[in-house]
Amino acid sequence: MDINIINPLIVSFTEILPQIGFQSVERRSLSLIGSTLDYDGVLVHISLVGTLRGAILIGMSLESAKQFASKMMMGMPVMEFDSIAQSAISEMGNMVCANSCTQFSLAGISGLDISPPILLIGCNGQATLPVPQTIAIHFSVDGIDINVYVGLVQVTI
Repeated sequence: MDINIINPLIVSFTEILPQIGFQSVERRSLSLIGSTLDYDGVLVHISLVGTLRGAILIGMSLESAKQFASKMMMGMPVMEFDSIAQSAISEMGNMVCANSCTQFSLAGISGLDISPPILLIGCNGQATLPVPQTIAIHFSVDGIDINVYVGLVQVTI
């Protein structure tokens, strides 16, 4: 996978999160992993179709997801990861990925559609993306650790 394909996603992440109440969005690390990833906590899964195909997953621990949802809900305490908190996290994923499509278009990659977000919650979970390699990007968002997994391939339509 071309590493440059993730730039529109990084731009979206750093532009959208401040719009929903976060002050600091820092990219910490970037790594190339296989198609399968292990997770504990929450994953937001959004598929892309069009000239790029694959998936973007946004992952965080359950505690981080509660903190993140609380911040999105103007500081309202989130004691359990209930349907309102789940909806907030899913909407964040939707906003970031929709904006990514706009950023891809500005970079000359158009004709993309995204799926509605799928929220996965679990311990010792495993997700396999439909590509041979995945780029993992670690962010710190107001001190909350978030991992973004990008598994996209460019196709000719």
